[in-house]
Amino acid sequence: MNEPISPFKGKTGLQRVLNAAGYSWAGLTAAFRHEDAFRQEVFLALLLIPLAFYLGQTGISRALMIAAVLLVLIVELLNSALEAAVDRISLEHHQLIKRAKDMGSAAVMIALVNVVVVWALVLLG
Repeated sequence: MNEPISPFKGKTGLQRVLNAAGYSWAGLTAAFRHEDAFRQEVFLALLLIPLAFYLGQTGISRALMIAAVLLVLIVELLNSALEAAVDRISLEHHQLIKRAKDMGSAAVMIALVNVVVVWALVLLG
């Protein structure tokens, strides 16, 4: 069975890395431009990451605090991508679409709870 091959799959080496960086930057700017939650979480990260350098007592504690914050951004990007893909497929109300969007939202919530737990454990010992 011959499936169509993406014209982007043939790139290798430095050109592939440059293309990937461009696509990543486009994704970040699109999320910042179009997703209110992502913007809010970026501003939270801009506050918390410098604070982690100040409050963290060791490299490990700083790394854990920063990683927890970055995880929120990662999960939000995946959630936003899921929502965009689902909305492209159909805007009608369907139980499976609702379930997918709710699960994405739950993933973001768990990532946010993770920030609170990690920061509390690091700061309170």
